[in-house]
Amino acid sequence: MAKFIKSIRGMHDVLPDDSFRWQAFETTIRQLMASYGYKEIRMPLVESTDLFCRSIGEVTDIVEKEMYTFEDRNGDKLTLRPEGTASCVRAGIQHGLLYNQIQRLWYSGPMFRHERPQKGRYRQFHQFGVEAYGIDTPDIDAELILIGARLWKQLGLTGIRLELNTLGSNQAREKYKQVLVEYLNKHADLLDEDSKRRLQTNPLRILDSKNPAMKQMLDEAPELFDYLDDESRQQFDKLKASLDAAGVEYTINPRLVRGLDYYCKTVFEWVTDELGAQGTICAGGRYDGLVEQLGGKATPAVGFALGMERILALLEEQQEQAADNIDVYMVLLGDECELKGLQLAEQIREQCPALKMISHCGGGSMKSQMK
Repeated sequence: MAKFIKSIRGMHDVLPDDSFRWQAFETTIRQLMASYGYKEIRMPLVESTDLFCRSIGEVTDIVEKEMYTFEDRNGDKLTLRPEGTASCVRAGIQHGLLYNQIQRLWYSGPMFRHERPQKGRYRQFHQFGVEAYGIDTPDIDAELILIGARLWKQLGLTGIRLELNTLGSNQAREKYKQVLVEYLNKHADLLDEDSKRRLQTNPLRILDSKNPAMKQMLDEAPELFDYLDDESRQQFDKLKASLDAAGVEYTINPRLVRGLDYYCKTVFEWVTDELGAQGTICAGGRYDGLVEQLGGKATPAVGFALGMERILALLEEQQEQAADNIDVYMVLLGDECELKGLQLAEQIREQCPALKMISHCGGGSMKSQMK
């Protein structure tokens, strides 16, 4: 007997008992985005490797360790997309969607990262992403956060918290980086190997370390908020006022920096305590410099993405899962009945398109068909 081939580690099949839950989730997303006036965009799974190096950042974990990259037969370096924002920006520039225009876009689909597989973290995973271009005021930041809040409500999810921060302008961050590096150098003996490497390349990412041995030292580190320019402070205050007016609760997390280099100003995460280490279920923020960085005209932009597997896992934790039951099972006895039964089944489907019905195939007695 030939040896059967298994799926690749960290890449899972969605089986029939689960696929209808995916379909229900996807329908909720589609209806929600239509209600906010966002339009769907679909991008390729494979992009030029350079797209992600230039957008996510050469010294990020994603680019250094996690991307699936290969050369095609023409010698071009290609990568399975690890996230959707860079692809969305590339498509917007390429097709002239962003120049002097306001665009509200959304997408969903598989992404790929070579990580250690565990619950809520897979090598092929699915994201739902929302991006808004051409608006530089914090009311659009608030709108994206409200979309997330409404999605949780429509799905019936509870216990999800919003964490909020601002990274300020490029100038404010550069000033803060100098102060932070000086502080971290004084405590270099407490830094783990990853943090020592990031100290020279991306020191802000050290603030996001989950190493408990570094927690007290990082808690006492200077805060970026103390180095913000007036414009960044005012924008952040307006965002908070919008969320307060909408009744959205949030916590300011001064250590929230996000793992991608393109973020600026607003950053946010929706988190839960019910999924263990993979508690972040949705995250996003502003990336006003990315469109220009990838060859377009300077365009303000903000977006978020959520992990669909994590949302479905949270639904499973919090709610009793309904079965995808059949309404009618048609039993057919005898050759003549089988012929007429198929015709009758089609007539019923014509008149009752929402009815879920199976016509028995394969013959057999009444008893065998009813098993």
